[in-house]
Amino acid sequence: MATPAELAGLVGQELGCSAWQLVDQRRVDAFAEVTGDRQWIHTRPDLAAAGPYGTTLAHGFLALSLTSAMIFEVLAVDGVELILNKGVGRLRFSNPVRVGDRVRGRVVLTAAQSRPRGWWEAVFTVHVEVADAEPALRAELTFLYQPVTNTVDATIAVGATKGASAATI
Repeated sequence: MATPAELAGLVGQELGCSAWQLVDQRRVDAFAEVTGDRQWIHTRPDLAAAGPYGTTLAHGFLALSLTSAMIFEVLAVDGVELILNKGVGRLRFSNPVRVGDRVRGRVVLTAAQSRPRGWWEAVFTVHVEVADAEPALRAELTFLYQPVTNTVDATIAVGATKGASAATI
């Protein structure tokens, strides 16, 4: 656990790995429904069995979408009212995630700096590893942290950010 101001002291460090998560067909189908990406390689196990990978694959953006939660699992930033997604950079999909694979994120804090109006910016590099296979992707995620401005908000913010994902700007 760290405060936004303490992030600068962690730059360059590997913060750890998230827990392994199973990517199952139910998760892939739910992502397909939400995004409208219903390509057969993701949603048709019968067709995908005869395809180039022998099974259905998770969407690349599904694997990417898991990275925020992986970061929040590895590092809790305490004393913030709000966390915003600022951007994703240097995204590279290197290998597919097959349905039935387990994935986890290896997280490094790449940069951290104060920003105007009391905000803090942090850049995390996440490598999504696949159990018993080559890594699936690498991405840099940038978050903005707004520190708590009073003690009443501190109680609300700490409870609200545990296990929560960031908003997007």
